[in-house]
Order: sequence, then C-alpha cells, then structure tokens
Amino acid sequence: MKKELIKKSYLSAKEQYAEVGVDTDKVLEELDKIVISLHCWQTDDVGGFEKEGAELGGGGIQATGNHPGKARTIEQMRADLDKVMSLLPGKQRLSLHAIYGEFGGKPVDRDQIEVKHFQGWIDWAKKRGIGLDFNCTCFSHPYADDGYTLSSKNPKIRKFWIEHTKRCRAISAEMGKQLGTPCVHNIWIPDGSKDTPVDRYTLRKLLMKSLDEIFSVKYPGKYLKDSVESKLFGIGSESMVVGSHDFYMGYAVKNNMMITLDNGHFHPTEQVGDKISSALLFVDELLLHLTRGVRWDSDHVVTLNDEIMLIAQEIVRAKALGKVNIGLDFFDASLNRIGAYVIGTRSAQIAFLCALLEPFQRLVKFEEEDKNFERLSLLELMKTKPFGAVWDYYCMTNNVPVGQDYIDEIIKYENDVLLKR
Repeated sequence: MKKELIKKSYLSAKEQYAEVGVDTDKVLEELDKIVISLHCWQTDDVGGFEKEGAELGGGGIQATGNHPGKARTIEQMRADLDKVMSLLPGKQRLSLHAIYGEFGGKPVDRDQIEVKHFQGWIDWAKKRGIGLDFNCTCFSHPYADDGYTLSSKNPKIRKFWIEHTKRCRAISAEMGKQLGTPCVHNIWIPDGSKDTPVDRYTLRKLLMKSLDEIFSVKYPGKYLKDSVESKLFGIGSESMVVGSHDFYMGYAVKNNMMITLDNGHFHPTEQVGDKISSALLFVDELLLHLTRGVRWDSDHVVTLNDEIMLIAQEIVRAKALGKVNIGLDFFDASLNRIGAYVIGTRSAQIAFLCALLEPFQRLVKFEEEDKNFERLSLLELMKTKPFGAVWDYYCMTNNVPVGQDYIDEIIKYENDVLLKR
C-alpha cells in the first residue's frame, strides 16, 4: 500500500475521531507502550527440546494439525521468532516454557534444570532488547501421567514438581536480573479428575501446601513477578480441576500475587473481561493469556472478536494498562505457524487500539446522567469509525508490512525456509 494513501486515510480518520473528542496521535503513543508476550510454543506445537524429536503429550495439552515447517531445533525456533517480530508493530517479549532449555543432547530431568540451560535465551533476548517470561512445565512427563503434580498424594511426585517449580522461579529471577525487566513466572498445572472425585478438599489442601513451600523463597519484585493460573476443565480433567478459579483467586489475594486470566479456561458463557475490574480491586497486577476457545479450551489463534474487544476495553476503561501483563497462549498446527503468531498478535493489538480510540469520558458522562440512549448510540457509532486507517498508519510508522502485505512476506518465508525443513 502506498505511503501517501496511508497517510491521507489516517488524516481523514484523525478528523473523524477528533469530532468525538479523541486525539489519534496520543492514542498511538499509548498503543506503543503496550508490550505483548509471545508464547514460544506456537513455533513447535509444544514439543520442547528436552530430547530430539520431542512431542507433547499428557496433561490436557494437544495441538492439532500437521502443517509443514514446525521448528525442530532452538536455532529454527529463534529464526521463526525473529521473523514474527519483524512483521509486528509495537513491542514484544517472549514467554518460554521450561522444556525449551538448551540441554546439549544430555538428559536433564526437570528437577535439575538450571540457569545455564537458559543462558542462551537470555543472551538472545538481551541482543534484541526484549524481556523474557517463564513457565514451569508440569505436563508431558512420566510424573504427570496419573493427572496429578503439585497436588499428588504421592510425596515423591509432589516433591519432584515442587523442586521443578522452585528452580523455574530461580531461573526467572535471574532472567529478570540480567535483562533489567521483571520476568513473569506463571504456574499452571493439569491436576484434575476425569470422573467425579470424592475428596476434592485434600487435593486442594495439598496444592496449597506445595505452593506455600514454592513461594517460601522470596525474590525482589524488580526481578520476578509470580502468577498462578486457573482452569475450569481440561482433557482428562473434565469433572474437576484442582486449581480452580476460586482456589487461585483466593490464594492470589491472600498472598498478594498475580492471577492469570486465560479466556479459554472458563465456561463459554463467562466473560473474562468482566472479571478484570473485580480482580484488580484485590490484587496489584494481572497476567492475561489471550486465546480463542471454540466450544472448549481449544487454543485457536486469537482473532478480533467480541471477547478480545471486551478484555481490551475493560483494561483501558479501568486505566489498568500498567497493571496488566499481556501474553498470548494458543497453538495451532493446522496453518502456517508464523502466520498464526502474526494474526493473533495483530488482532490483540488492534483490540487495544479500538479500546484506546473510545471516547471514554464522554461515554461515562452519558452513563452518569442516565442517558442510556446517547451512550448506546455513541458505542454503536464507534464501530463504524475507520480504526483500520489508524492501524495501517501505525504499522507504516513502525516500518512493518501494512494491510495484507504481511501475507506475501510469510508465504515467501514458508517457501524459502519452512518447507525445506
């Protein structure tokens, strides 16, 4: 798309937004401050590098599809991530799972991982001027085969996962220290029951005891931020998940830590956007995992749908951009994986752009004066405003492909790189 046309369209859009009291230049300044944490596991379908040819399995994790070109080495993964970030405007981070260390072809069990296994990632991130986030990996392991990890009634298994998570927090803190930006460490476990359990209480008491031991080690907040992630159900845990929303919300509030809201981890009729303002009254920060569930927590690529729009709107309306850590969490092997990243990230960014373009003060005034017709009319009017022209201008000023231009870039990368793997 020609730069002259993009700028002309932007200036027209700027005038239209100005009519409702929105300064698009200031909006783009705010949008540029938003950082999105890319999840590394979209590049390789959550396989990891613990051993050559690793495939995910267990713990309710499943990527479907067999599109060619998935990353099979760390070098390929880093090349793919570099390509992704070259096609995205704004700022990004990278979120790693513990199975993505550099283990040198040697068996290193998860209760033995160290900073040295991730120093290459730290150096990679430092060279690119980005931060890292981290996740303990409590699935795809023999000690997770019975469906229980940190809540296991087997002391040996429970001790193994406690040690693994402790080490992950230590690695996270070192990442934050070396990179000069706090690393968010997120705990998600697959623990649950396929059929109806009798003794939920003991399982949740064991999980609480495990978490208390894990968090007994303290790290400076400037290096590490802790978060815990709930879920409604998963594959093999349809009847009960130990780490439910109620459990983790209570634990997070009691211990002053973040709770992770993954919009695929709730009942399809629940609105995660509605939870944000409530949660922020009781915890200082939140972690978001943006995804798209279709009928269940199926981790489809994020699109610009009502759910993502509401999440972005609620954060902006609550003036909470500085209190919410935004991450992605989907894995789709049915399409070009680079394209999945670019679509998902851009859709999330556009949602926040639309939220920032909202004439919030004017809408609130209508609301406070009980002018419901005027409020609804303005909300509907905003849906027809040319936010696409503002987005195109933002991409152009960030020197990344505008509009559909990124499609050709990705197809070229697929032909030149992915199909030759």
